[in-house]
Amino acid sequence: MKLRTLVLAVAAVAAGASVVSTSAFAQAKEQFIPVLSYRTGPYGPNGAPWANGYVDYLKLVNARGGINGVKLSFEECETGYDTARSVECYERLKGKGASFVQPLSTGATFAITEKAPADKIPVVTIGYGRSESADGSVFKWNFPIAGTYWVAADAILQAIGKKEGGLDKLKGKKIALVYHDSPYGKEPIPLMQERAKMHGFDLQLLPVTAPGVEQKATWLQIRQARPDYVALWGWGVMNSTAIKEAQATGYPREKMYGVWWAGAEPDVKDVADGAKGYNAVTMQHGAEPQSKLVKDVLAQLHDKGQGTGPKDEVGQVLYMRGAMSAMLGVEGIRAAQDRFGKGKVMSGEQVRWGLENLNLTQPKLDALGFAGVMRPISTSCTDHMGAAWARIHTWDGKAWKFTSDWLQADEQIIKPLVKATAAKYAAEKKLTPRTPEDCQS
Repeated sequence: MKLRTLVLAVAAVAAGASVVSTSAFAQAKEQFIPVLSYRTGPYGPNGAPWANGYVDYLKLVNARGGINGVKLSFEECETGYDTARSVECYERLKGKGASFVQPLSTGATFAITEKAPADKIPVVTIGYGRSESADGSVFKWNFPIAGTYWVAADAILQAIGKKEGGLDKLKGKKIALVYHDSPYGKEPIPLMQERAKMHGFDLQLLPVTAPGVEQKATWLQIRQARPDYVALWGWGVMNSTAIKEAQATGYPREKMYGVWWAGAEPDVKDVADGAKGYNAVTMQHGAEPQSKLVKDVLAQLHDKGQGTGPKDEVGQVLYMRGAMSAMLGVEGIRAAQDRFGKGKVMSGEQVRWGLENLNLTQPKLDALGFAGVMRPISTSCTDHMGAAWARIHTWDGKAWKFTSDWLQADEQIIKPLVKATAAKYAAEKKLTPRTPEDCQS
C-alpha cells in the first residue's frame, strides 16, 4: 500500500512538473534562440568573431526594445566545429522553445536536417549547408538565405572569367580547387564540374585533410600542375596555411580566390603583405566599419561595457557575417509576428512561415543598419535562398577592399542543379515535394 502511494505521489509530482513546464512555455515573454558556436580548437579564431557578431546583434535587438516588445533570450553551446557535439547542443537546447537553429557547420546541417521536420524547428544556414536546400518545395525546414556554396562558386568563376576577358576564354585553362575534405569542402564541386563542361576548363580537385595544417604535398602538386587559378575552400587554420604555402612555392596570390569562409581578417593577418593580392568572394557584405549597424553596436553595447568580444573586431568580416546571420533569423520572427500576432512569442512552426515569407526591401535593411551592406532579399515557398548576389574583395596588405561590381549567380545553371539534387534527395527519403497549393495552407 505504501509503495502504491509513493508511486502515485511521484506520478503526481511529474504530472505537475509537466504542467508547470508547458504553462511556462505558453506564457513565455521571451523568444529563445540557441547559439551553436565554436570558440575553441583549430577553427576557434574564425568561429569566435562570428559568434561575437551574432550575440551582439541579439543584444542590440533587445536594446532597441525587442521584436515588437518581445525580448530575446539565448544560450550559447560550444561545438568545437564537431558534428556530434553540434547535434548534442541542438538536442540540449531545442526543448527550450527554439525559434530556429543555425548549426554553423555543413556537417551538422546534414545531421540536423533529418531531425528538423519532426522537431518543427527551422534550420537557418546563412552562406553554408546544403546548396540544394534552396528548393523549399523539398526542404520545408531549411533556409540557406542569402547564398549557397553554388552561388559562391559561380561568382568566383564569373570573376575569373571577367579577368580573362570572358567566360569563353576559360577554355583550356586549369583551375585547381583546394578544399577542406568534408561535406563543406565538397559542396562547390558539382557547380564547378558543370561550369568546366560548359567552358572547357580543366578542374583539378585537391582535398586537404582537416584541420588543414599540413598542405606541403598539395602545393607540390600545384607547383607541378601550374594551374592558372586556385579556388580555396578552407576554414580556420587551413586558410592561412594555404596562403603561406602559396607564398613559399611562389604561386601568385592574385590568382587565388577563396570562398567567403576563406576571406576574413584571421585568414590573412598573420601573412600580411605575403597575402597581398589574395581574393575572396563575399556574401554581399565585407568589412563594414562605417556601417550604421556598427555605430549602433558600439554606442548601445560596447560603449556601455555590454559588448561581446574585443571592440576593435566590431565591423570586421566574420563579425558582420554573424550579425547578418542573426538579423535574418530575427526578421523571420518579425515576419511571423506580422501574421500570427505582434508582441507574441512565436513557435518554431510560425517562425518557419516567417522565414519563408521574408521581404527585406532596401528601406527595411537600411532601417536595420545594413545600408550599403546588403541587397534586398525575398524568400518564398519554393525559394528558400532569396538572393544570389556576391562581390569580390581583395586583401591589400592591410585591409579588405572591394574589387568587383555586384555579381549575380547564373540561375540558368544553378536552378536546374538545385532542382535535380533536391529531387534525388526527395526520392531517397520518400518525400512528396510541396505544390503551390500546399504552400497556401
